[in-house]
Amino acid sequence: MSFKGIQNAYKRIKSHANKTPVMTSSTLNKITNAKIYFKCENFQKVGAFKFRGAFNALSMLTNDQKKRGVITHSSGNHAQAVALAASILGIVATIVMPKGAPKNKINATKGYNAKIEFCENTLEARVQKTEDIIKQKKRILIHPYDNDTIINGQGTAAYELIEEVSKLDIVITPLGGGGLLSGTVIATKGLCPNARVIGVEPSLADDALRSLKAGYIIPSTYPDTIADGLRTSLCERTFNIIRKNVDDIITVSEMEIIEAMRFLWERMKIVVEPSGAVPLAAILSKKVSVESKKIGVILSGGNIDVEPFFQLLEKKIV
Repeated sequence: MSFKGIQNAYKRIKSHANKTPVMTSSTLNKITNAKIYFKCENFQKVGAFKFRGAFNALSMLTNDQKKRGVITHSSGNHAQAVALAASILGIVATIVMPKGAPKNKINATKGYNAKIEFCENTLEARVQKTEDIIKQKKRILIHPYDNDTIINGQGTAAYELIEEVSKLDIVITPLGGGGLLSGTVIATKGLCPNARVIGVEPSLADDALRSLKAGYIIPSTYPDTIADGLRTSLCERTFNIIRKNVDDIITVSEMEIIEAMRFLWERMKIVVEPSGAVPLAAILSKKVSVESKKIGVILSGGNIDVEPFFQLLEKKIV
């Protein structure tokens, strides 16, 4: 896990992952008096940055490990990413998902031919169910973020962004388990040593901020935030990387997340899920000083359940 590891991961995945677009908003730049570049990972395969790490990790398995099959636990985006990467590489995949996972993410994971095992809506339940299956079937664990090859893969999003737009003053990402932020800070500091890297999490799921203040990991207890992809806890690996390298952690409210989603949908015409909108929420709420700076923002994913919206439209049909 290093800047060189991210460079190698990029070479490994670039013919399989989408080179996602970098988009800007003249309206937002005018409002903030800054230059803001969005790395749109909502256009990545499976609709999220997670495909980068999953494909990198699975492609590095030995032939024996591939024959044994893989397993992971995830509420959605990592589940889909592992399922698709496994399908591409011809590997059997088992996914442990909490019962409260979004239905659209469950259906997508099934669509990639992975076997789903459901568990209760706690991190402890996810881990225990996964460990039980590993003991029974000898599957290889592909952890969502406590894995060097996953983190190297996730870092390729920031690497690709900076390679395209050159030096940045600040890079901002969502923060859940810390895999994306860890990879982002390694990539960013490797290319822009003086850039600040900021992680953003929901106020209702601020376990990372509290952990860093306390000096030890405070577990997440499946908080009731609309940003379902950010409900997980840090691990020792990501905690240490973030503590040593990340410049700041910021929290945003549920309403601030919704307003950021609204801006992205209405002004930029791009669908971003709540977890992906948290960095913009920090900018719009003026919790990050961006004036006269060049900012990179990772929009981590776009997997939102649109069924209620279409049901509303159907009701209007006479």
